Amino acid sequence: MKVRREVLGDAHVDRAAPDEFTADFQEFITKYAWGEVWTRPGLDRRMRSAITLTALIARGHWEEFALHVKAAVRNGLSTEEIKEVLLQSAIYCGVPAANHAFAVARRVLREET
Repeated sequence: MKVRREVLGDAHVDRAAPDEFTADFQEFITKYAWGEVWTRPGLDRRMRSAITLTALIARGHWEEFALHVKAAVRNGLSTEEIKEVLLQSAIYCGVPAANHAFAVARRVLREET
């Protein structure tokens, strides 16, 4: 939970507080995504954020993409680095997906600054 809060922020984690229906799923992602994968020593959080942005673009998960743009900034990626991730993603994920990613990221980054 510590890593999840550090990456996503307390406000998001508090909004995602589990209820009876979602408790098992929230425990699952906290344990495996945040407790097992995000804490592995092989990649730093900056790299994990860059990879996550690309994966979310590829799958079209725009709400989570916006959340992870904020997380990428929290993890130390600059606006310029996020732009480069999106440009790189255009080649492998498609121009329409990257176009939408730029629009979402621009909105999020403006809100953050």
